Amino acid sequence: MDKLSAAQKNFLAARKRHHTLVNVCRASLLLGFFLIWEIAARVGWINDFIFSSPARVLACFIEMAANGSIFLHIAATLSETLISFFAVMAAGIAVALLLWRSRGAAEVLEPYLVTLNSLPKSALAPVLIVWLGSNVRTIIVTAASVAVFGSILTLYTGFQEVDEDKIKLIRTLGGTKKDIMTKVLIPHAVPLIISNMKVNVGLCLVGVIIGEFLAANQGLGYLIIYGSQTFRMDWVILSILILCLGAVFLYWLLNLLEQYYTRHFFG
Repeated sequence: MDKLSAAQKNFLAARKRHHTLVNVCRASLLLGFFLIWEIAARVGWINDFIFSSPARVLACFIEMAANGSIFLHIAATLSETLISFFAVMAAGIAVALLLWRSRGAAEVLEPYLVTLNSLPKSALAPVLIVWLGSNVRTIIVTAASVAVFGSILTLYTGFQEVDEDKIKLIRTLGGTKKDIMTKVLIPHAVPLIISNMKVNVGLCLVGVIIGEFLAANQGLGYLIIYGSQTFRMDWVILSILILCLGAVFLYWLLNLLEQYYTRHFFG
């Protein structure tokens, strides 16, 4: 392996210092927020009964961790999010491929997909409860409805942007639509699919919380709505913080997947 020049070493060192500085600033901003929040609650600038405080939230977590209840709520929300996420990705890819194969069907269905994607999904949740009952199935369907239509439209648009010259080459060599799909379309769309997954995992989490607000007896969404109704604001703030951490964790996993794909196929 060739040795790096002095200019390259300086560039890499400068980039490393920049990333370190960014991470330090991020950590300082977060710690500063919690510190100011705690001080404000202790000196009476804010009402800690209404706004809680980091110390009260930590004590609440320790208490709920001791009896295991917080982990049951986390597991419920996480499982519902993952089930709806994989359902959305499977349906999104399958329907987008079907629309790509049939231009006529795409022209007919596209305005309906746009309309359904624009519809506020919180308006559907009460209807789904009447249709499906107040259960986990309703929560998963609600979560999937938040992301699936946008996923279909995004993936279908991406499929249409595949290199036409490669498609013509496959057809010239006697290839079928299946060959085009497996050798050109899907490989070309993998970065788009991963990017779409990053968006959908957040949307599914939002959809799960909406569903848990209305049709659950466990989960972080249930904990938020029940805590707000009974003025257990420590439960509410703790649930929100856990949701933030969960969203970051899921996004981080998908980012690792993207890096793995980039490194092994483009590195």
